[in-house]
Parts: sequence; structure tokens; C-alpha cells
Amino acid sequence: MSKKRAIFEETTPEAAAARPAAPAPGAADAARRRGRRLISAWMLVLAAMVAAMVLVGGLTRLTDSGLSITEWKPITGALPPMSDAAWDSEFEKYKAIPEYELVNKGMSLSEFKYIYWWEWGHRQLGRLVGLVWAVGFAFFALRKMIPPGWAGKMLLVGGLGGLQGAIGWWMVSSGLHGRMVDVASYRLATHLGLAVAIFGLLVWFSWQLRRDGAWMLAARRRKLVSLSGVSHGLMALVFVQILLGALVAGIDAGRGYVDWPLMNGQFLPSESFDYEPFWTNFFENPALVQFIHRMVGYLVMGFAVWTFLKARRSGHAGAKGWAGLALAVCALQVVLGIVTVMHAAPLNLAILHQLGALALFAAAIRLRLECLFPAEEKIARG
Repeated sequence: MSKKRAIFEETTPEAAAARPAAPAPGAADAARRRGRRLISAWMLVLAAMVAAMVLVGGLTRLTDSGLSITEWKPITGALPPMSDAAWDSEFEKYKAIPEYELVNKGMSLSEFKYIYWWEWGHRQLGRLVGLVWAVGFAFFALRKMIPPGWAGKMLLVGGLGGLQGAIGWWMVSSGLHGRMVDVASYRLATHLGLAVAIFGLLVWFSWQLRRDGAWMLAARRRKLVSLSGVSHGLMALVFVQILLGALVAGIDAGRGYVDWPLMNGQFLPSESFDYEPFWTNFFENPALVQFIHRMVGYLVMGFAVWTFLKARRSGHAGAKGWAGLALAVCALQVVLGIVTVMHAAPLNLAILHQLGALALFAAAIRLRLECLFPAEEKIARG
């Protein structure tokens, strides 16, 4: 039990030195800011890892490697085949699916290993993302560094990551039976869409954590009303275009119709509605799927121009800067898309195009945040 201090006590230098030091003014606030910055950095690392997952997933699809692992073993699947017998077993499982019989019959074991390592690496990176999330969340929780109201948001990201693993297997399983030689394109779009949504949430949350609640509340009162809806529209359009890009990749529609601005000399290819039933044309007909992707690309570009012009009229320097960056990335992405199509989607151009899509989505998110929470004293005339 601590000894009671007298009402009157001697305050000699020796006595003062013996007393515990009082916490420095503002130390608690500094600790909270440091915690928010650390969690923000952790979320940015996760966002970068998710972006890498998207790119590796794209390469897995473009190398036709996604069906090389025919089982879903979240724990034991972390270890690759460790012996010749194990490799032979995996190869035999692959030989039992339609893709081998209809596309790769006669493939050698070394050729199988090439596609196997792509899919294994993709799944392994997913496990690593989950591990970084779990370790980070546990660390921040045990150190009591999680700001009020943020535990649920951090758990949401982790929950969506777990769901993404299940959807990944749902996607792969669609190509393991019947006469399927690829995964179902709509399942691929779902898988990619959720990955991009997780990426967007991480970017959004990371930026918010860099500002305290009082700043965010004051910034919300400065909301750029005229631009908020437009910025939201741009972000939504970019997301839809990414989903359409997944449909294109899912059926290799980017490797046909390699002329531009027409498609095999036509604006809309005559075979665009040849599939039965009718609705399948929108998911499975390469002509119509690529046509829609092109048209929405032009729409996104026009919307980016309109957003930039509105941002210029707003007079807000932050909004103008981010709208300008979004427009520049969008223009580059359109050019890259055209070049990719005209070269029948080689791996290097296709992945650059996918990376450009993520960069454009991130720029649109940052513009949306700038409109909702505009920084103070960023007013520019003209």
C-alpha cells in the first residue's frame, strides 16, 4: 500500500527527484496519433499485397494455370508436392478434369509444374495476406492501440478476406466438371470484384486513419456538395469497368477482335447476339463482351473529363489536383487498353492494363475522399 503524502511536505531537489515524473502534456494524444499512423501503414501494406494478389491472379488466368490445383486445402495445401510421387499424384488429379482432356492432353510433367507453381503462388500469397492481417490485428488489439469504432472495420476487412478465399474455390470448382476448360466468367468477375472492393476499403480506411475524429468532423462540414456525387459516380463506373474487364479475361475476349476503333471492320460485330439463351451473350460471347468493355471505357473517359472540368470550377485545389490525376491515369489506361487489344493481350501489356485499373480506382477513391473531407486552406482561384 502506498504511503500517504503529507499536506505540507518538503520540496527539496532530492525529494522532487524521488517522485515519479508526471506524464508530459499531450502524451496520450501523441500515443493515439502514433497508433493511428501505424494502423494506417499496416492497411496500406495490406492494400499493396491485395494489389499484388490481383496481378498474380491475372497472370494465373492468362497462363491458363488456375485449374492446375484441383482441391481446396486451406491449411495442408500450403505445402507444395515434396516428392516425385506427390507430383505424380497431383498430375493425375489434373488429368481427370476437362481442361486436360480438351486442351492440354499429352502435357508433360514439367509443363504441368509450370502452371502448378503459378496457382500455388497465387494461393500462397492469399495465405500470406491473411497472416499479415491476423498478426497485425492481434498486435494492435493486445497493445490497445485500436481507436474507438475501428475494431469492427478491421474485422470487416479480415472477414471479407476469408470470404474471398471461399469465393476463389467456388470460382475454380466451376472449371472442374462438365466440358468446362476455364472457370465461369461471372465467378471470375465476382472473385476479382471482391478483391478490388477489399483493396478500395483498405485505401479508404488508411487515409481516414491519418486524420483524427475532430479534423474529420470539421472537414465534413466543408464537403464539396457539387462534386461529391460526381466523384462517387466516377468511382462506381471504374469499378464496373474492372468487372467487365474480368469478363473479358474470363473468356479470352481480349485476344480476338484486334483492330481498333472497329471490331473486325464493324462497329458492333454481327455475331454479338448469336448465343442461346440470349442472356448468355452478355457473359460468354467474346464479341459482345469486348464491345461492352470498349464502350464503357469510353464512358469512363468522358466522365473523367467532366469530373475534371467540374473540379476546376469548384476552385478547390485538392479536388482539382486529384481530378486531374484521375483524368491522366484514365487517359493512359484507355491508350494501354487499345494497345493491349491490338497486340492480342500479351502478358506484359495485360498486366500493365490491370495495374492501371487499380491505379485509376485508387485515384477515384482519393478524389471521393477529398470531396467528402476537403482539406482546409486549399482554395485556388482560376
